[in-house]
Amino acid sequence: MTGTSTSWATSPATERSMRSKRSRDTSLELRVRRALHRRGLRYRVDFAPAPGVRTRADIVFTRRRVAVYLDGCFWHGCPVHGTSPTAHADYWLQKLERNRARDEAVTGALEDAGWTVLRFWEDEPLDNVVTHIAEALVDLSGGDDLIP
Repeated sequence: MTGTSTSWATSPATERSMRSKRSRDTSLELRVRRALHRRGLRYRVDFAPAPGVRTRADIVFTRRRVAVYLDGCFWHGCPVHGTSPTAHADYWLQKLERNRARDEAVTGALEDAGWTVLRFWEDEPLDNVVTHIAEALVDLSGGDDLIP
């Protein structure tokens, strides 16, 4: 796809930039995973938590049935830091709305299947994210056999 009037990209440089975005192992994911690992917590990465629910969570605690998503502010519509694109706005606004709707549907489907879903914005402080995840795991375990 090239940067033409029918393309989602406004230029070849924009297209290259957008295509280079990582879907996993982002710097945020790596920082959160390292911090969780330092606390003694073990997890699955880029894992489909529930059969029949088409999603891959960033971090999954299978025994506790906890799925963690680390959402980018632009791609998932952060109410504080999300931005509205101006170039090709009709395409991008619809795309971002579909992302938000998909996030809600996935969260609902996983919760209906008995999972706890934790979602964090990319701009949240690392310590808050890790603490919240650890506390949720302790709450779900009743405090047994888990290192907080």
